[in-house]
This record gives sequence, C-alpha cells and structure tokens, in this order.
Amino acid sequence: MGFFLGIDGGGTNTSCLIGDENSVLGSGSAGPTNVVRVGEQIASESLEAAIRQACAVAKVVPAQIDRTCIGASGAGRPEISTLISSVISRIVGGTVDVVADTVIALEAAFGSGPGVIVIAGTGSIAYGRNIKGQTARAGGWGHAISDEGSGHWIGRAAISAALNAYDEQQQPPLLNRIMQSWKLDTFGELVVRANASPTPDFAALAPVVRAAADSGDSLARDVLNQTGTRLAALCKIVIRRLFSDAGAVPVAMSGGVFRNSPLVCQVFYNNVRSEYPDAIVNLGVIDPVRGALELARKSAAH
Repeated sequence: MGFFLGIDGGGTNTSCLIGDENSVLGSGSAGPTNVVRVGEQIASESLEAAIRQACAVAKVVPAQIDRTCIGASGAGRPEISTLISSVISRIVGGTVDVVADTVIALEAAFGSGPGVIVIAGTGSIAYGRNIKGQTARAGGWGHAISDEGSGHWIGRAAISAALNAYDEQQQPPLLNRIMQSWKLDTFGELVVRANASPTPDFAALAPVVRAAADSGDSLARDVLNQTGTRLAALCKIVIRRLFSDAGAVPVAMSGGVFRNSPLVCQVFYNNVRSEYPDAIVNLGVIDPVRGALELARKSAAH
C-alpha cells in the first residue's frame, strides 16, 4: 500500500489531504502558501504545518509518503516551483510534483475530461480544456492589473464604490464597516491606507462586503453582482476559445469567493447560461485539493 499527498497552496489557506490508493486518511490546513504574496518563510511554515497535521491525523510518518502533488499559484515560474519542491522534500519522502493551481482544480472538477473551471479566491482565473486536450486561460495576471472578481478585487471595488457614494454626499454604511474593519477613525486615514505601499490586504475586506450584502446593503450587493458578472466574463472567454460548438460545456466553480457567497454563484450561473444556455454549470463548489491527491495517485501509477 502506498501513501499519497495532495496539497492546495492558496493565497489565504493551505489544504492538505493524505490518502492511500482508494481512501482519504487524513487532512490538514494552515495559512497561505503563495510565495509571491507572503514570502518564503511564511509559505514554508504553512506547508510544514498543514503536512504535519494531516500526517498526524492519518497516523502516517511523513517519510512514508510515496508521491506528493501540490497545486500552487505561480508554479509556472521555475524559481517558485523549485522553492516549493525543496521545502516539501525536506518534510516528506518520495517524489514531489509542483503544478499550477488551475491544474489541480481542473482535475478535481472534471478528471481528465473537458470543461472550464473558474477559481476565485484571493486571486482569480478561468482555465479550461477541450476534448482535444487543448487548454486556455483568462485572467489571473496579478492583483495590480487583473484578478477580476477575486477577494482582493472585491475589497478594492468596495472601497471605490463607497468613496464614489461619499463624493455624491451620501453616508454609505459600507464605508463605516470598512473603516471599522481596518480600525480607522477618519476618512483621511482610509484614503492613506487604501493607497499605501505595499498594497494593503484588500482580500480581508471580502467578508465585510458579504456581511453588508447579507444585511441588505445595496452598495455591497452591487459589488457582489459585479463580482459574479466579471467571473462569468472570464469563463465565457475560455469557452469561446476552446469550444467552437459550445453545446453542453461543463463549467465548475472553485475558491472562497464562490464558497462564501450564494449571490456571486447565482449571478455567475445566470450570466454564463444567458449566453450559453446549454452549459452544464455545477452549482457546487469544487475542492481543488482532491484533484491534487488524485494527480499524486495517477503519477505514482505511471
């Protein structure tokens, strides 16, 4: 019997599953693994904490792991993938495969079949594969210039919308919620913080926006409506590029933005189906770490 490790290294959380050929034996979670966002030390600590927690639950010694697959943002850059592989190899035995987070999400959603997965967490991206094995992506070019509909985008868009309302001499409740979340006393402090360098953690405001929307705040609901629309736009770009005869294209969602907001899911669904009425949109939210575990199993089998 072999032991396999799957890891989803995200910008906010790291998820880890250990399994044998057929079953999941243990799981672990920790903080962010995105090296670009949080640096090598924090990413390394998160990886080690998640792996050791999962091993403890599964009662498996890390050296017993035969194959590991991790999906991570930025894995296409050799310096990032080499660093991540090195960190994991110091903890576990066996071979380590480092792939893009889109790859494990696609595997979790569709196995080796065709489809389009839209990931919206701290960042965002749409990624797909057609029946010929051709792939395409849209978005995901970084928070400063892209990542539409991501947690980062939601926070920044909420501040922008609140400031526009302030310019119209309104007193938007969303503005007060944001200032309370960032522990600020004055409007001027908010402006300074929002424009600070390094860039503030806009993604941390996403739960504030969701809570405001749930309480009926129209400005916050507008932001979440825009979120679903932007993510659907990324999805439709990939459909157009890969599926000339769109038909019943399988579509899936992944990431905390979808998981935590039924409104975003519904707007996304309606928007995709309005242009592609035959698209098969899975309203469940996919867990990419299961794709990482399955890819570790498949790699070992080959």
